[in-house]
Formats: sequence, C-alpha cells, structure tokens
Amino acid sequence: MNTYRMGRNAQRTRATAALVALLTASAVLVGCGDDNDKGGGTSATPKPSATPTTSTTPTTSAPLTEDQRSRKALIPAAKTSYDQALKAATAAVEGSKPVAVELKRGAGGKPEWHAKVATEDGTASSVRVDAVSGKADRPRAEDEDGDDKKKLADRLRRATVTAQQAVATATGKKSGTVSAVELDDNDQKKEIWSVDVVTKNDWNKTTFDVDATDRKILREHVDRD
Repeated sequence: MNTYRMGRNAQRTRATAALVALLTASAVLVGCGDDNDKGGGTSATPKPSATPTTSTTPTTSAPLTEDQRSRKALIPAAKTSYDQALKAATAAVEGSKPVAVELKRGAGGKPEWHAKVATEDGTASSVRVDAVSGKADRPRAEDEDGDDKKKLADRLRRATVTAQQAVATATGKKSGTVSAVELDDNDQKKEIWSVDVVTKNDWNKTTFDVDATDRKILREHVDRD
C-alpha cells in the first residue's frame, strides 16, 4: 500500500510540473504577442494630437463709396477754408451777409467754393471763389422775385447766430473739415444753419442743423454714402 501511494504521489507531482510548464510557456507567448502589437494584446496609447492653430484672416476695410471717394479727392485739394471763401464773397458785394457756401469741383476738376450772399433787403448774389487761391470771381445777381427777397431778408434778420458761430457749434460736436454752410429753415419753419462736416478717417459727411437764434443742435445726420 505504501509503495502504491508513493507511486500515485509521484505521478501527481509530474503532472503538476507539466501543467505549470505549459502555463508558463503560454504566458511567454502572450507577452511576445503584446510586444509586437499582435495576438490581441492591449494597443499602445495613442499620442495626443497637436493643438490646432487658428488662422486669423486680416481685416480689410470696406471700399469707399463714390461720394466718399469724391470727398477724399476734393477736400485735401482745397487750400481755402469755408470762412475765407465767405469773407472773399461778402467783400465782393458791398453790404452783404453770408447766406450759403459749398465746396464743389469746378472746370478741370479744380476745387471751388460756390457762395451766396445777400444785402439787408434780401437781394442775393452768387459768387464763385477759387478754393486754391481764395480769389473771388465777379458776383452774379440771382433771379428772384419780391417774395423771395422778402423771405430772405426776414431770415437774415431773425438769424442772430453767425455762420462762424454755427460752425463752431457743429465742429465742437464732431471734429472735421467744413464742406458746406447754409442759412435755411427746417420743417418747423425755424431758422437754422445747416453745416456739413467731413471726417477724414472715413470720409463720411455729418450734417448738423444748428438753431440760428440760440446755437442749439436740432438735428444730426451722418451720410455714409
């Protein structure tokens, strides 16, 4: 009995050793498969992708409109200011006061001021002033009837604010170059000075309606055309 048991124990020992050897060999094969990225092993952790770079498109300014291009070409070419043009125009007509002045392009593209002045009785004259030299041409009497003269005379009488004072009010609100000034009345039949101010950073025109009696700004409109 003892001999039989010892034989059975020896057989069990050999079987156990063989099983351990088989399991060890299998583990080695699995490990090799992992190293070569074969045999179903865990795949390597992927490398993080590079941080994407965001491209910045350069900002381009909007193209100028036809009116803006015209102002950009005309205003720097004028060497005579609006007030110098009004002074030359009123000097050309004795006893006259300013009514309007506007910078325009004359023959050959030369800048010139088109001014309107009137005497106390409302008699109006047109005077063209060279915007480079400041020289006034011969004044021309405007075609007007008795009602027109009376209306203009009354407007001049009620306007206690001068063109220069109205411009100072407008440019105090927005700095720029004055391209036009006109004595007029608004929808409420109130006397106003209409003042156009052009800003050179964008060549827009802002029109201010300035009360011709107390210098208050009654309206402000930006023309971006």
